[in-house]
This record gives sequence, structure tokens and C-alpha cells, in this order.
Amino acid sequence: MTIMKHFLRFADLDKNELNYIFNLTKEVKTAFKNLKKRETLQDRHLVMIFEKSSTRTRLAFELGMNQLGGSAVYLNTKDSQLGRGEPILDSARVISRMCDLVMIRTFEQEMIETFAKHSSVPIINGLTNQHHPCQVLADVFTFIEKKGSIQGATVAWIGDANNMCNSWIEAANVLGFNLNISSPPDYAPDILSTSENVKFFSVPQEAVEKADLVTTDVWASMGFEEESKSREQAFKDWQVDESLMALTSKDSLFMHCLPAHRGEEVSAEVIDGIQSVVWDEAENRLHVQKALMEFLLLGALD
Repeated sequence: MTIMKHFLRFADLDKNELNYIFNLTKEVKTAFKNLKKRETLQDRHLVMIFEKSSTRTRLAFELGMNQLGGSAVYLNTKDSQLGRGEPILDSARVISRMCDLVMIRTFEQEMIETFAKHSSVPIINGLTNQHHPCQVLADVFTFIEKKGSIQGATVAWIGDANNMCNSWIEAANVLGFNLNISSPPDYAPDILSTSENVKFFSVPQEAVEKADLVTTDVWASMGFEEESKSREQAFKDWQVDESLMALTSKDSLFMHCLPAHRGEEVSAEVIDGIQSVVWDEAENRLHVQKALMEFLLLGALD
């Protein structure tokens, strides 16, 4: 009997489970590229709850579930009782009785944790202010696809210590790679003290030295737009440009979870350059999330 699992943060899965998902993603992607049907989730139903807007998350989950033979239902909190004050625990009990899987993209991690506590089906974090595990799952798979195992590699995170940064920290600890973080003084992470795999650098040049991957995100994440002007000033020396990438290891990669602001957190020359794998990374959201849904609903199959 498969034990029900949620994916609310990257560390919810162990190294063996994650490696299973990465191997399954390769199989899923190969089938997709060869136009082979893979209807492993036939007659299964995904409910997608959105409180934050999305492009890649909705496309990847909705198309992914359809491609696996199931169906997906879109719910926006503005158009449902979740947006009218119904207790989360009541919504969780009702929604989970009508479907097989729920993906939630919202603001606070506490909301999704509460929902999962009262759900009878697996819950997936499509993004919260604190974590973005599905994106980092796709990013790690993209690294493996391009360069092989990520274990022992060096990843440099440049910019805001946001939800993406938090998920990268958990990924480094679970998968055993080195994570170098560089953020402006008032935007640095506060969860580094117990990690041997994670180091903080006050200047980005030191963080990217000999890195195998450099990754970043917008200076003002969703929900922090009112801080755009102050953040623009604080982050001006943390742009990933050609001079920064020149300090990395040979054949290093650049990633960005998108959407990107050229001329702010990354230069056009980098994101549109030969080291950038952002378009593969974006596509891989589809494939890795199909593998994740298969794993959560079917378990690890022989």
C-alpha cells in the first residue's frame, strides 16, 4: 500500500525519491518527444487552486495531467468559497473528497500546510512566498540533463533570498551539492546556520567563482511590487551579466525561473546567450511535474 505523501517543500522527499522522479522525468520526456501516449493517470483528477497568477505552473500541471490521461480543474480563490472566508480545513475536506490530487499556488506556506493537514489526497505546492519546490525540481533535472549528477557540483544563487532561494537551500542539503548565495545585506537568508552545503558571500563575484550553475530571480517577487524602487537600488550590483559569468567554471549554465527582467537581475546577453538554459528549464516544468504527479499517486513503480 502506497503511503500518501505531500510535496509542500523540497525536503519533503528524500534523495532516493527525488532520484526516482528525475529518472522518471527522463522517461516521461522521451515518450513526449516521440509522440508516444503515456496515460498512467487515466481517470485521475487534479484540482488546481490559484491565489497567485501563473503561466508556467498552470500550463505544466493542466497540460501534464491531460497528457497522462487525467483531467484538471482550475479554481481561482476569487471565484470560489476560499475567497469568501470558508475555513481552509473545510475546503480541504470537501475538495479532496472530489479529486485525486490538489496543487495550490498561494501566498503563505501556512495556508498550504493547513490544507494538507486536512486533505485526504496528496497536496503539491505550486508556489508560496516561502517555497517554490516544483521549480527547483525542474531546475535540478535540467542540470542533470545537461551536465550529469548534481552531487558535488557548485550552484550560485545571486539576488533575493526568496522562495526560490529557500528551495535551493533545501535541495543542496538533500542532494549533496554546494550552494553559494550572495544577496544585498538587507535581503540575505536567515536559515544558513545548520548547513555545511550552503555558504553566504557578501559580493556576487566570490559566490560565482568556478560555479557550475548560476541562477537568479526578479528583484521584487510577486507580492513585493511596492518595494520595486528600493529594491532596484539595493540590488544594482547583483545583476548577472557577462563579467560575472566569466568567473564561473568552464561550460557553466545560467538559469532563471521566469518571468525575467532583462537589464535588471540579468543582462540580455546572458539570458539570451549560449550559457542560458532557461527555455529547457521552462519546458522541463511540464515533464518533471508529470513525473511528480505519477509518483505521488502511484508510488515508485518497478
